[in-house]
Amino acid sequence: MAEALVFDADAVTSAVSEGIEKIANSSTLDELHAVRTAYAGGDSLLAQASKAIGSLDPSQKKAAGQLVGKLRADFGRAYGARETDLRQEEENRRLAEETVDMTQPVRRHPLGARHPLQKLLEDVEDFFVSMGWQIAEGPEAEAEWYDFDALNFGPDHPARQMQDTFYIKGNQARDAAGFVGSNMVMRTHTSPVQARSMLERGVPLYIACPGRVYRTDELDATHTPVFHQCEALAVDKNLTMADLKGVLDKLAAAMFGPESRTRLRPSYFPFTEPSAEMDLWFPDKKGGPGWIEWGGCGMVNPKVLLSAGVDPEVYSGFAFGVGMERTLLLRHDINDMHDLVEGDQRFSQQFVMGE
Repeated sequence: MAEALVFDADAVTSAVSEGIEKIANSSTLDELHAVRTAYAGGDSLLAQASKAIGSLDPSQKKAAGQLVGKLRADFGRAYGARETDLRQEEENRRLAEETVDMTQPVRRHPLGARHPLQKLLEDVEDFFVSMGWQIAEGPEAEAEWYDFDALNFGPDHPARQMQDTFYIKGNQARDAAGFVGSNMVMRTHTSPVQARSMLERGVPLYIACPGRVYRTDELDATHTPVFHQCEALAVDKNLTMADLKGVLDKLAAAMFGPESRTRLRPSYFPFTEPSAEMDLWFPDKKGGPGWIEWGGCGMVNPKVLLSAGVDPEVYSGFAFGVGMERTLLLRHDINDMHDLVEGDQRFSQQFVMGE
């Protein structure tokens, strides 16, 4: 059986008096709320006394009820008054903290800040220019021939499908090279600049092309349809994978510090042979230094050279591409991709102050 409740007038009166004293000594709203829970909550002596009234003799119930009512009223008045005072103190404190000195000069039109991605693209360009390379550009609305055919993508290659590529309906390409009749797409990578540059500039050739690319990726909510890559291409006599590896290590050190380096893992891309996935040794990786996938690379496929009129028996080349958003996230320890695309000026201003 449950233990019978006992009405103890002295105990409940003493408890409420103690609670009122603690109310007066409460310095924060959290402390005040804790006192109310302890002395007027469901498990308090006051609540138990109220329940115990029902077990009293009828002649005692009126006096007990009056006592409990008075104690509740006294506690409530003390609590309400102290809560009002504490809220006013908190409001005064906030007003003091947020006070603006109207006599201080201000910038009436706050200046914006360059996006850190733009600064990174410029740093990448500076790196290649420092080695004597050229910066190349190409159109974002690209001929399908440059985006796929010239790079050895077969007619049935999955990358050509609508789920990966934005096609521009009703347009065909015509360019300085005289190629006519190709459908137009929003370029899916910066690699089309390879064929364009070889046709327009000839060889030997050393170029880098940072720029915006497009992929639908509508089935993956974590991917953005617009992002940035940097394509690099070198075509000359007697180039080898060793030359490629040397450039990659130099780029890694320029972007992430002298401890960074790269490693290559065999892979497959239509436009390079042999091909490799490129990993970055990242000293600041969470959980300790380690390898992180960074991009793709390889020796230029002879078919790509032939498509641009370059003799693969005389010339060889290497190419690689890295994602600029991924580079920026790693370089500055940015945890949320949304920060790069939401346009919040406060995000960009962090990097201006750090320059």
